[in-house]
Amino acid sequence: MPATMTLAEILTQLTKEGELYEKLPNQRVRCYACGHRCLIPEGRQGVCRVRFNNGGALQVPTGYVGALQIDPVEKKPFFHALPGSLALSFGMLGCDFHCSYCQNWLTSQVLRDPEAVSPPELVSADDLVGMATRYRAPIVASTYNEPLITSEWAVEIFRVAKANGLRTAYISNGNGTPEVLDYLKPWVDLYKVDLKGFNDANYRKLGGMLGNVLDTIKLLVEKQFWVEIVTLIVPGFNDSDAELTQIAEFLASVSVDLPWHVTAFHQDYKMQDRANTAANTLLRAADIGKKAGLRYVYAGNLPGRVGTHENTYCPACHTLLIERRGYTILKNTLTDGACPTCRIAIPGVWN
Repeated sequence: MPATMTLAEILTQLTKEGELYEKLPNQRVRCYACGHRCLIPEGRQGVCRVRFNNGGALQVPTGYVGALQIDPVEKKPFFHALPGSLALSFGMLGCDFHCSYCQNWLTSQVLRDPEAVSPPELVSADDLVGMATRYRAPIVASTYNEPLITSEWAVEIFRVAKANGLRTAYISNGNGTPEVLDYLKPWVDLYKVDLKGFNDANYRKLGGMLGNVLDTIKLLVEKQFWVEIVTLIVPGFNDSDAELTQIAEFLASVSVDLPWHVTAFHQDYKMQDRANTAANTLLRAADIGKKAGLRYVYAGNLPGRVGTHENTYCPACHTLLIERRGYTILKNTLTDGACPTCRIAIPGVWN
């Protein structure tokens, strides 16, 4: 491609006709990839800026990555999925949200912020799955930007991954639709939702709506994806006892077996006006989760500073099942997905 092309022009070339949309009169289209359900006139983009209407057909991203690396699955974070395994983690560019504290802003905000620069690298689905196989990574994960808006490309990769016996994962803001979840169900095993709080006004500042994320979480569980929830706890934004209690009680109402990860904010991107999250805040949140009845609550990304809250325990007999420090598994006593002491099954994807 010519060196004089802008990033937006390059990304326009790296597209194909999408599947998650319907055609409407006057060359308009309705996109179903995310909860915005954009009505897009001919020649215009959706909120995400990477899905656009060309002559009455919705064009969507394909054939490239904006970020690619091998990560421990615990970093995603999934604590109830193949502990100690590696995940080939790929991302594209763009997002349907615009969070001021985004920790992946170099890829997610690349079309909104001139300081975000992540050039796309051409790659095929076979290339990515081959790389996962070479690095002995049993999981392929779509992450680093919002995977929902690039679902057709993810499914193209995941078809190859599953044909090669690999597991697949989405690391997502949860701004879904019933249509996209039906589309993903045959191809996605693990689904992490970033539940950013329980205040709709704050959600709208980030570019979304709370109700839609809550509906997506309920649908994911109903459709039997393996789901884990993360809340990045941001001082002065979502760290009150009242809001954390609302989150925990909602999750417990969906399933007490939903793992809830409470993780620490650090100053990043545009949100530089507040302190990093203290370990005692994570411990307070974890206690709130337990009080609400959640069986698996984890305090993450402050290794060694959150006591036993990095570990998995049997909810019945309290046997230590998986001992962790950061992303490292120190001990794993699960036997065929069950507690070795009392034999109750521990929910998750263990093999």
